[in-house]
Amino acid sequence: MKTKIGMAVLAAGLMVVMPSCKKEGCTDPTATNYNPDIKSKNDDGSCVYPEDPTPTPTDSTKSIVEVSGDINGARTFSNDSIYRLNSYVRVQNGGVLTIEPGTVIYGDVETKGTLIIQQGGKIMAEGTAADPIVFTSEKDPGLRNPGDWGGIVICGKATNNISAGLSELEGGYGGFHGGSDDTDNSGVLKYVQICYAGVPINPNQEVNSLTMGSVGSGTTIENIVCAYGLDDAFEWFGGKVNCKNLVSYRCFDDDFDVDNGYSGNVQFAFAVRGSYFNDQSGSNGFEVDNDGAGSSNTPFTSATFSNVTIIGPKANRETGIGQTFNNAAHLRRNNKLKIHNSFFTGFPNGIFIDGAGTIVNAQANDLVVKNTVIAGVEHWGGNGYGSVGTIFAGAPANGLVHPGSAPVGIPLKTTDVGFDVTAWFNTAGFGNSVLDKWQDAGIDPTIFNLGTPGVLPMGGSVLLSGASFTGMPAFFETVSYKGAFGTTNWASWADWNCAITAYN
Repeated sequence: MKTKIGMAVLAAGLMVVMPSCKKEGCTDPTATNYNPDIKSKNDDGSCVYPEDPTPTPTDSTKSIVEVSGDINGARTFSNDSIYRLNSYVRVQNGGVLTIEPGTVIYGDVETKGTLIIQQGGKIMAEGTAADPIVFTSEKDPGLRNPGDWGGIVICGKATNNISAGLSELEGGYGGFHGGSDDTDNSGVLKYVQICYAGVPINPNQEVNSLTMGSVGSGTTIENIVCAYGLDDAFEWFGGKVNCKNLVSYRCFDDDFDVDNGYSGNVQFAFAVRGSYFNDQSGSNGFEVDNDGAGSSNTPFTSATFSNVTIIGPKANRETGIGQTFNNAAHLRRNNKLKIHNSFFTGFPNGIFIDGAGTIVNAQANDLVVKNTVIAGVEHWGGNGYGSVGTIFAGAPANGLVHPGSAPVGIPLKTTDVGFDVTAWFNTAGFGNSVLDKWQDAGIDPTIFNLGTPGVLPMGGSVLLSGASFTGMPAFFETVSYKGAFGTTNWASWADWNCAITAYN
């Protein structure tokens, strides 16, 4: 295993350990190849994704370079080799790790390989659409599991609301971050795919696929795919970094977790979920806190997101989903997030504005959900937000038809007036067929297809027009459409089949 790549492909598709829920087919939840989304199995009992092609076994043509310990000074990962991260590999203060386009980096399974860019260190990982950089499990195609390795951690010197000095990221692995330099530069991540990360460092303390601790605005984060991660896809702990073109593909916990005073900008972000791949702690599209205590510590978590599409696990009313899928966006603990020009669907709850302080922030126009389409959700969050007698006075008691414009004194506008939410979500539940209801919003129903998701809205979609950038930061590109995609697929470079790709 540590000397050859792709030597024995035992089965096609993704093999993951799932926490609950059985379906016909592979039904043993203790087996390493258990996945309730899988419809069939081989004669030997191994699970099969019928949608995925079987990869062709191929001998490696590249040598594996073992990487351990600290990186000081300049180090280059070239694309003529494959690199394996053993335990914690740290780019230390003054160190610069350059990664060439097309380079593949494995995380060692046994030692929980993790790449940490410490304060003052830099990563220069500039892939291209034709030659992206790939971080993934060292296991053979078909045998990779979420949590096979750690992930990428970037520690910057920007502000957060945890401490005036250094703070350590959860897990206790020495990821120290924080300071006062909001323009700090930790390097570049462009056209980078991160697959099968999220190893548990301690019980209930996993590494995210991409963790950003107090990362400054001098850092470039663009065109990043996090796929099949065991924890959050992207998590920001404070900082001011701006990000574009982010993809969370079938990750386990939250797609976009925002904490501890993150106040940067994010445009064009896309997430799609698997129907039973969900965390026991509760899986959300957004999970947002000012801090863990919901304090008024500054800087507030007040980032601005625009052109986000979050596709939950519920394809239609007959689709069974994991019981701990929760909200398209759980906005809680006194945060002041801004969400514009976006589209949320397929979760049990749409927007959950949770807690007295958070609702006050919404009423004061400090927390904003604006010019956003919410459809194919069952209701608002558990506090009844959006129901008669609460914040959205006059909205239907079941919260299904969200107001086309904000009631007097309430600064939230949560749907496009031209979109008929009732037609999308009927009284019997989610749409009678995938085609009928997904086409109501002009969404390609193949968006759930393994390996080949149709991400572009179809002609006539309500999402293709009506975006507004009035009063928004200069960072944002003015486009006509809501959601992550218009008529151009900026994620066409992504490897949606990373479960079975032989990186040799």
